[in-house]
Amino acid sequence: MRAVRYHEYGGAEVLRPEEAERPAPGPGQVLVRVAGTSFNGVDALIRAGVLREVFPVRLPHISGVDVSGTVAETGDGVTGFRAGDPVIGFLPIIDGGAAAEYVLAPAEVLTAAPESVPAADAAALPVVGLTAWQALFELGEVRDGQRVLVNGAGGAVGGYAVQLAAQAGATVVATAREAHAERLRSYGAARVVGHGDWDAVREPVDVVVNLAPATPPELTALVREGGIVVSSATPPEPDESRGVRAARVFVRSDAGQLRHLVREVDAGRLRIHVADRRPLHELAAVHEEAAAGKLAGKTVLLP
Repeated sequence: MRAVRYHEYGGAEVLRPEEAERPAPGPGQVLVRVAGTSFNGVDALIRAGVLREVFPVRLPHISGVDVSGTVAETGDGVTGFRAGDPVIGFLPIIDGGAAAEYVLAPAEVLTAAPESVPAADAAALPVVGLTAWQALFELGEVRDGQRVLVNGAGGAVGGYAVQLAAQAGATVVATAREAHAERLRSYGAARVVGHGDWDAVREPVDVVVNLAPATPPELTALVREGGIVVSSATPPEPDESRGVRAARVFVRSDAGQLRHLVREVDAGRLRIHVADRRPLHELAAVHEEAAAGKLAGKTVLLP
């Protein structure tokens, strides 16, 4: 099968399209014929060797932890899936990824793919959708009637965070560039303000979800007593005098939560936004563009 993989850590140039052996499913595994995968920032960090102690991948390694596709084969003991079923999932980070024609997945990380979007586009949901869900509801405990600030809402996680918070009944303030404002308002954002324009937030918020590369220290002051700052970067110091907490979100694969997100997509309550679709052999170029800050939203790779 064709795959894009790397044999050593390094820059984007180590990613090479080449022939690789098609894997066979073992007990509890599903072989998925890939319809699409997507670029995530963690893919670049692992490729560069920055996270080698946290995620010790075996080289050569195939990138891509998001997968959408169809079941090709199932291993012993797998129930609930059969050949031809459309599926999506968040693959184990240290195993082989989905930048290939086929990928092995533990059956427990997969769920049925949404029926209302193209198969490849569904690969834009798992990692970023789960990140938004876990930040909002596991850590932030967002509920109806609260005010939520999503900082960095123009990115892939931010779009889902705005939609999910609004669906939960929260009043959402989003920070983003003007180019993203109309889309975020259509997602349910009550206000869209510029990056760093904290005065425009106007009222205190109950929950901040920070998705910027760093966590601005000003965010803590925007949170009312008893609230929380949830960050994908290093969180700020908590304000113990006002009971303002701080937490960092580390996304994990959860097929049950992903199944809920799929239902929301098919019900028309959650929109998948794909900024770009590229052939898989351009994966190295996508990594280079991400490093240069040129990726605007979610890029899906097509085998």
